[in-house]
Amino acid sequence: MMGEVHSHLEENIRPYIDLIDTLRSVGIQKDLALPTIVVIGDQSSGKSSVLEALSGVALPRGKGIVTRCPLELRLKKVTGVNWKAVLTYCKKKTDLWIQHQLHKISKTASQNELAGKGVGISDDLITLEVMSPDVCDLTLIDLPGIARVPLKGQPEDIGEQIKRLIIKFIEKQETINLVVVPCNIDIATTEALKMAQEVDPEGKRTVAILTKPDLIDKGTEKSVLAIVHNEVIPLCKGYTMVKCRGQQQIDDDISLEQATQIERDFFQNHDYFRCLLKEDKATIKCLAIKLTQELVDHIKKSLPHLDEQIKKHLWDKRNELKECEGGPPQDPKGAKQFLTQTLKRFSDQITSLSSGELILEENLFAQLRAEFKEWNDQLSRSKTSFSDSKAVSQENRGRELPGFSNYKVFETVLQKHVAKLNKPANDLLRGMKDIILEHLLDVVNHCFRNYSVLKNITVSKINNILSGQQEKAEQRISEQFKMENLIYTQDPIFLKILSEIGNEQFSKKQLPMFDKKLQRMADQLPMMISLFMLKETAEVLSTDILGLLDGANVSELLFEDSDVSKRRKDLRDHLDRLTGSVD
Repeated sequence: MMGEVHSHLEENIRPYIDLIDTLRSVGIQKDLALPTIVVIGDQSSGKSSVLEALSGVALPRGKGIVTRCPLELRLKKVTGVNWKAVLTYCKKKTDLWIQHQLHKISKTASQNELAGKGVGISDDLITLEVMSPDVCDLTLIDLPGIARVPLKGQPEDIGEQIKRLIIKFIEKQETINLVVVPCNIDIATTEALKMAQEVDPEGKRTVAILTKPDLIDKGTEKSVLAIVHNEVIPLCKGYTMVKCRGQQQIDDDISLEQATQIERDFFQNHDYFRCLLKEDKATIKCLAIKLTQELVDHIKKSLPHLDEQIKKHLWDKRNELKECEGGPPQDPKGAKQFLTQTLKRFSDQITSLSSGELILEENLFAQLRAEFKEWNDQLSRSKTSFSDSKAVSQENRGRELPGFSNYKVFETVLQKHVAKLNKPANDLLRGMKDIILEHLLDVVNHCFRNYSVLKNITVSKINNILSGQQEKAEQRISEQFKMENLIYTQDPIFLKILSEIGNEQFSKKQLPMFDKKLQRMADQLPMMISLFMLKETAEVLSTDILGLLDGANVSELLFEDSDVSKRRKDLRDHLDRLTGSVD
């Protein structure tokens, strides 16, 4: 049937299609979207007829859901082989040398094994590879027909199940959507075309096939022709009309070869549709050439991005695997040494974190500086309210001459304003504690990701140590505020400030004693909190963690969750697929 189809292009076509088929064979589609053509259509739209005409294989037909799993149909034009097919599912391969065998096997064993007996559907792929001199070079994925009403034995949500499966394939930008639509229905109401439009509103990656042209009502031919000419629902890749075998022709044992000639005669003799032959918009042969070229062009455009994605995924998965690869040795001595190295690495990273040398997610000291700046800004804002204290002092003036102040009044006003800073100081402490805790936990997850017992012990230690250090810091802050109630600074310092600002300015706005206190607190509280909450916490934590080596139950501390081993296996499988794709 297709012996002469683009034979001059075979050398340029086959390598591209083989490349994508090989990538799918190693399972790369589980990780990356591959360029492909997906066939969708409403039930009884003629999908199976189109596919069997393209492949030369009599696929299953019937009422209700016939295609219950995605069927990858690989067509390979080969010489020296009359006809051969290989059916693959669940890692099983069946070689077929007689075409009628396929109907029985694909309809029963493969679909039942993947989707279960009855009417269920499955996401798992069945691959049918057909090799013959009479097929085109093409790979398609056929999806279950869209069901509107559940039949007997079908789940109530069967329609939604099928739609979810279809959307999973057609929403990918790498997919060309091949929509099968009967000519004898209103194209605008076709569910398959609606779904394609939802994921491809501009019609850039949608191709439509119009089937059953012999069943249209007389008088509607021009309307159908307008659709094929892209005048009704425009698609960048256009429409092709085909006439495949009907059920009566199958019952009459009309072969696919005969059906091909019947199809050509139909268009040549049709008053309205004969023009489509000249325009290469009709017959299975024209469709095969069009689809092959569309697929190859699509693959060519996708290859640079696909190559980039594979390399990036390969790099990422190798790094992920390094983090959970190997695991502790089985022998006690090796396991103890492994535990020592693991705990020492954690201790070193905690020390590096506290000194600002380690950055895992965010920069710890950049976050702390932001907290320190907010504290300093808050102290600066407090000066505004304190500048009004002169009025308070004037109200409480006794025998003092102008320019002199009652010291007790001055002291009381100053102490009240300092006391207002107590809450912001403790807010600063809590904010720093949260930031430091987050960074410590990042180090725990980085070093002990695979060891839940060790991880839980360390997290508990961190919480206990930070709570203890917070109490110490709170006590020290309380002492600091008590000291600030003692209005004091060295006379030379105070006099120096007075001489700098001038007595006139001092009498109007500034109180240098308050400025001096703010300057002390702006520096001392961040230093104090950093010492207790970061530096000392890191020192205590490092000592406690290394102390686990004394009398340690090594096997318990290095116990791996089953999730870890599963993740390691998944990563290795993932890496094998990616490696296989670049070999």
